[in-house]
Parts: sequence; C-alpha cells; structure tokens
Amino acid sequence: MVMNEYLTLSEASELIGKSKETLRRWDREGKLSAVREPMSNYRVYKREEVQTLFTDFLVKDIKEITTNFVEPENDYSVLELFAGAGGLAVGMEKAGLKCVALNEIDKWACQTLRKNRPNWKVMEGDIKEFDFTEYHNKVDVVTGGFPCQAFSYAGKKLGLADARGTLFYEFARVVKEVNPPICIGENVRGLLSHENGKTLQGMISILDEIGYNVVPFQVLKAINYKVPQKRERLILVGIRKDIDLKYEYPKPYKKIYNLKDALKKGELFECNVPKSEGAKYPKSKIDVLDLVPPKGYWRDLPLEIQKQFMGGSFHLGGGKTGIARRIGWDEPCLTLTCSPAQKQTERCHPDETRPFTVREYARIQTFPDEWKFEGSVAQQYKQIGNAVPVNLGREVGYSIVKFLNQYYNLSKPK
Repeated sequence: MVMNEYLTLSEASELIGKSKETLRRWDREGKLSAVREPMSNYRVYKREEVQTLFTDFLVKDIKEITTNFVEPENDYSVLELFAGAGGLAVGMEKAGLKCVALNEIDKWACQTLRKNRPNWKVMEGDIKEFDFTEYHNKVDVVTGGFPCQAFSYAGKKLGLADARGTLFYEFARVVKEVNPPICIGENVRGLLSHENGKTLQGMISILDEIGYNVVPFQVLKAINYKVPQKRERLILVGIRKDIDLKYEYPKPYKKIYNLKDALKKGELFECNVPKSEGAKYPKSKIDVLDLVPPKGYWRDLPLEIQKQFMGGSFHLGGGKTGIARRIGWDEPCLTLTCSPAQKQTERCHPDETRPFTVREYARIQTFPDEWKFEGSVAQQYKQIGNAVPVNLGREVGYSIVKFLNQYYNLSKPK
C-alpha cells in the first residue's frame, strides 16, 4: 500500500488546522510551497512537508516546562455542572480538588459516576429543577461544559434575562447562587464563531452582570497537556469582581504523545490497554479499509474504489480527510466522536481493520483503566466521546489550585 504523497489545499488545511488563506499566504512567503501535481497539474502540497511543518508548528514557541503541579494549601471544593461521565471531575480530583456535587441529566453517565465514586453526590436530572443555594459561599469553584446554544438578543448588550431557557443561563444562575471565587466554563472551539461571535460575547456580558470578570479566553489544545489526541477546548474563566488576582492558564508541555503512548505500556500508562468490547465494521467497509495504510485515508484507495466508496462526494470540493481514515501509531489520534465508526470521522485502528474499542477510546481520552462506564457499548462510546480529556482537566485543575492558594493567602487576616 503506497500512501498518496500529495495533499490538496483543502486537505492540507484540514490536517494542520489552518485556513486555506493562511496556506496561500505561506505559499507566497515560501514557508510551505505548493507544487504542480504531475498527473492533474493542480497545485498540491507534499504530504511529508505538511506533516513536518505541523510537528514544528505544535512545539514552536512552547518553552520546556517540567510540570504545572501545585500543592493545594487548603481543602478546595468543586461543584460540577453538565458533568457527563466525569472526565473533568476526575482531572480536578487528580489536581487535589474535592468534588462536593455533580449535576448531569444523562442517566447512564450518572450511573457511571455513582459506580466509580459512590461517595460523590450525583444530582441526576435537568439542571433547571435544582436549587444550589445550599452551596452559597461554601464552594471554591463551579465548573461546567455547557452546550453551545443561540440566545435571543433583546437588547444590544445581552443580559441574563435574554439567555433564559438556555443551558448557559442555568450555568450563570448556579454561579450566582453559589458565589464561588472562580468559575470555569468549557466548550467546543466552534463557540468562537457561533452567531459571528455574538454568543460568546453574550456569555461574557452575562458573567459581568452577575459579578464576574472574564479572563481573556483561550483555546487549549489537548495534545499540549499530555493527551494523545488532537482535541481542542475553549476555556472561559470568570473571577469574582472583589478579587484582584490574575488567573494564569496551565502552561503547555513541549512533548506530544502519540497513539502508541495511549495504547501501549509507557509514560502515560503502566500496561498495555486492557481488552474490551467494541463496535465492528460491516464486511463491505472492512474490504475498503483493508486497503488504507496507517495515517492514510480515502485518497489512498485505488481510484475506482475511491469513486465507489465516496459516491457523489467524490466530485465535491474539500479534503474530507476523516473519511476512511486509519490512525498511525506515531501520531496523536484525531478528535474522538460519540460514535467510533461514522463515515465522516473515521478512526480506524493502525494494525487491525476495526474501530477503537471502549477501553482504547477511554485511553485516548486519558481515563484511568479502573474507570468503568455503564450502559450499552454505544452509550459507553457516547460518554467517552463527549468527555473532557482527564489529563487536560488535571492541568486546568492545577491552574485553579494555584489561583486559590494565592486568593486564600491574600484574604488571611494579617
């Protein structure tokens, strides 16, 4: 199997997460030059050069740091909303924060939380039905991965009332009821451009209205925080207005971990990934994916099979680099989705023609092997695919501990 050595503009853009316009500019500047593809005479990029640039791009400007670890100087507590299967909560726990309560609507995710941490208070059900005033001034941080929903824009500056009915409204309501020194919201990168950025600006103005200054937001790349997966999360941090302290995001690590680090014994895990259940491909898909090399995708198939497999999409523009994609051992995994065998976001095992198993999925999200998931195999994949990677949660946890240490040192009576 020979891997296609050229990438189109769309494919190169998808692979390194940069816009086509940026790539055109780089071409003009000589940073990444396009060449004429011998067969079609199209302008294309050499795959090897794109991948080399991607690796350089990941680590440039990152100073070598050994750890973000900070010892908590007091007992710190966290209230978690939209907790899912516990990725962020486990990460926070690893950073030394004590989980006092978690709210989650999905019954299988709640069963997962209870099974693994019988001592955690799991508040199962719609967040709208719960009152959190019992935690007023008793919790150090409120966290939550609220979904990205459009608001109704009544006035120029969106207020809390305009967001009523959305889950961000509920997040803000709980923060207001609990009054913690710091709150952390996390979301998909897409929130930046949702409604042309109005949704994010609305969230910032709502937090301002309830008494929180929002730290300039950042998109954290999971691969920079000991997660073997190209996943990005937008982090929104609010600091209560009576606190005059700077919050600092966790510093990125230079070392990037690959799929091998996730599934084999090494620095991230003490043993090879345990055997577990997993989804299966139909024979028709196996026959096609058998022809794709590690790190390859549909363009690496013979032309006739490409046309047959892609159907009408074959003639459309765009790279569609997730279709018939086999992950390589020596690269981080692409972002996991809620289902391991979707056509547009294929994640095939490097050696075997099958999707990743449940435990492999969990490893790629850096869940500990002892963290068990409840429900059917499909439910387990969904819980893992929706989670914040545990190691990313831990690093964000360290940054919260660092902030709280400073806060309580300042507020001690002199």
